[in-house]
Amino acid sequence: MPNNRNEWAKRIPEFLAEAETLLAKTEECLSHLQLISNDKDAIDCMLSTLLKLANKADALALAAVSEFSLHIHGLLNHAQNHMDLHDEALNALKDCLTLIAWQLELIDQKTGQLSLDESEQTTLIEAFAFQVGQSQFRPPVNTKPFTVITYAERQA
Repeated sequence: MPNNRNEWAKRIPEFLAEAETLLAKTEECLSHLQLISNDKDAIDCMLSTLLKLANKADALALAAVSEFSLHIHGLLNHAQNHMDLHDEALNALKDCLTLIAWQLELIDQKTGQLSLDESEQTTLIEAFAFQVGQSQFRPPVNTKPFTVITYAERQA
């Protein structure tokens, strides 16, 4: 984890490039799932990619991106064992991935702040949860509610 703002500022461009590559990979997985729903390899690829994105975001104290990615990962991981990923579920997943892309665009590269309305994350997570049969969605046990913190706050 970076120790100061200068180190963070040096690492954010690299993170954004990696995140873009990871999101492109999730899009490929999603496209494959739209052709062959419940393809185990495509789902495993999506899960692995979401986890990598969450870990890389967490390393830079981008909690909103990390936690959102982990929520999607948890829902998809549970869903693959319990139901078919139908078109509506895949559309809801696509909406979640689109929001991640927007979040990455909105990160202030100097401060690390991500100004966003958490209700959109919550709405999309709830929609995906509903589509994968988890209408009583509960976040994974070890996660906190979505919060926006700056890198400096995380270092304190």
